[in-house]
Amino acid sequence: MITILASSKTVLLTKWEESVFSLSKTYAINSPKHLKDRLIKSKPDFLLLDYEFLGRDLQKEILSITCLLHNINIVIFGPNIDDSEEWALFKSGIRGCCHYDMKPDQIINVIRAIQKGELWIRRSLTSYMLQELVEVTLEKDRIETAIHDLLKNLTKREYEIAVLVGRGESNKRIANRLDITERTVKAHLTEIFRKLQITDRIKLALMMKDTAFSLNPPRNSHMLHDLCTAKY
Repeated sequence: MITILASSKTVLLTKWEESVFSLSKTYAINSPKHLKDRLIKSKPDFLLLDYEFLGRDLQKEILSITCLLHNINIVIFGPNIDDSEEWALFKSGIRGCCHYDMKPDQIINVIRAIQKGELWIRRSLTSYMLQELVEVTLEKDRIETAIHDLLKNLTKREYEIAVLVGRGESNKRIANRLDITERTVKAHLTEIFRKLQITDRIKLALMMKDTAFSLNPPRNSHMLHDLCTAKY
């Protein structure tokens, strides 16, 4: 098993290393700019991530990582996080959320629980899970229809942009990659949101992430190849 430890705090990295050294080979990363390269090279089973390490838009960064490595288990360590924010992080793909003060033996319990397929989640978030289940159940037909109509409803350019959003790309990077302006990217996103009946790029990224491998390749000649073959 391979675990990446990502924090700029030496004390936290040391505690993590002491916690998991008997369970896993570890790599400590103390600068955000080195994280992606290490993820690609190591393809870790676990990422222990400092809540403050990647900046303010943590949900977007988590989506980017989980799009890059679909099977990675991300555990966030941070201060007392608001319930709604913590739930948003779980929806983005983390498997556990812990306080900075968690003891080494408890960290081991977290890792073992997640290895069994469990989430390490506070009881106070149970209501969010139940509400999410209700909403998903009520909207299941609409969501399935949107998924199946995704390829035929979007133009080639719209689908291409949706793919890149699903991979965590920013508007600027999408514009540079497709040789168009950021204003054009935003215009396409507005039309994508309208067609898919969603309101923001986070929901689009989640939709693309969840459906990428269940969609059939587009039959129309003007469409892109399947998401799996799209380049970064």
